[in-house]
Amino acid sequence: MNQVEELERAILARAERLANEYRERANRSRDNILREAAEKLRLREQREEAIAKALGERTFRQKVQASEQKMQSHLDQVRWNLVRDVEGRLTERMQAFMDNEIAYLAHLQGLIRQSAQVIERDDLIVEANARDLKRLEAHWQQRSTTAAADKRLTLATDPIDVLGGVVVRDTENRIRVDNSFEGRLERLRPKIQQTILERLLPNGFETGNIFSG
Repeated sequence: MNQVEELERAILARAERLANEYRERANRSRDNILREAAEKLRLREQREEAIAKALGERTFRQKVQASEQKMQSHLDQVRWNLVRDVEGRLTERMQAFMDNEIAYLAHLQGLIRQSAQVIERDDLIVEANARDLKRLEAHWQQRSTTAAADKRLTLATDPIDVLGGVVVRDTENRIRVDNSFEGRLERLRPKIQQTILERLLPNGFETGNIFSG
């Protein structure tokens, strides 16, 4: 074998070693690329799954909240209708009570007494509707003395627009106690609403947080 052939063989051997080395490097690079791609794909799938889950929970939460709001709106309407019904019945009972003149006049006298005791003034004006003013005018001096002997009570000449009851005020109209039917009903309305709500929802409007725990 001459030197040329030995050189060719050496070159071919060297080339083969380099080819094998580059092939191994290529295989390792390919494996790394495939692993990285698989990891990126797994992370992407996890992100997409998390996003889909979050969107699903948000959509579900929105549906629950919408349902609760709809239920609350319905309950508010039911409560309002019941309050109106109760007020209507109270009005009917008040009208029937007013027809019992003896009992009603005693009731008016009690309201006047109660109002006069609250106002720290000596001279007071008693206001009522036209029908009650006529009733109170009869024996007014006696009625006013019985209601508040330590006060000077004057019966107003102009009627006020109320169903019944009285409004008592000082002469300067700075202090007034509204014991008319409408005034007392207005003060009673929150209690009526609360009572109705307690009857509708004994345990309160609480659905709990279904997303906690």
